Amino acid sequence: MSTAAVTSARSGQVLADLIPASRVRDAALVLGGAALTGLAAQIAVPVPGSPVPVTGQTFAALLVGTALGARRGFASLAVYALVGMAGVPWFAEGGSGMAMPSFGYILGMLLASVVVGALARRGADRSAWRTAGTMVLGSAIIYAVGVPYLALATGMSASAAIAAGLTPFLIGDALKAALAMGVLPTAWKLADKR
Repeated sequence: MSTAAVTSARSGQVLADLIPASRVRDAALVLGGAALTGLAAQIAVPVPGSPVPVTGQTFAALLVGTALGARRGFASLAVYALVGMAGVPWFAEGGSGMAMPSFGYILGMLLASVVVGALARRGADRSAWRTAGTMVLGSAIIYAVGVPYLALATGMSASAAIAAGLTPFLIGDALKAALAMGVLPTAWKLADKR
């Protein structure tokens, strides 16, 4: 089969769809995505003057949403959020519960996973530039929920919340988008060669 025929046959799919379908597969992917997000959250670097650290959590959440698709991505991030709310210390810096000022970012990740998953199903993870746009949109959604939550949870003004919960993370987000620009389209190219 030619590359164009393979690509056409795979339109409407996300990377997870390349694994033979079963309920066991879906459960394993959902739990694996939650675990990946929890592990990535432990890669945390404190930001001076901010209650929100730089973590691998947002990258993992966007990668999970893109690779698993909207439904499984949301389920995976919901498992991650619910288990952390129940007390498992796998939020950033070993945190758990809903009382953290950064919990809004986790809520934003739920929404972002649906959006990037839906875009991936439409092929937004097949080229470097489309992947970058998808990651930027996903990050914007996370901030659109996380920054106002941070302001409400801490009593910060909107400008203080932006300074503490958005501005210090923009360079890291650009690096994460660049990494995704390489990882996701490369995974599709490798899959198309099978």
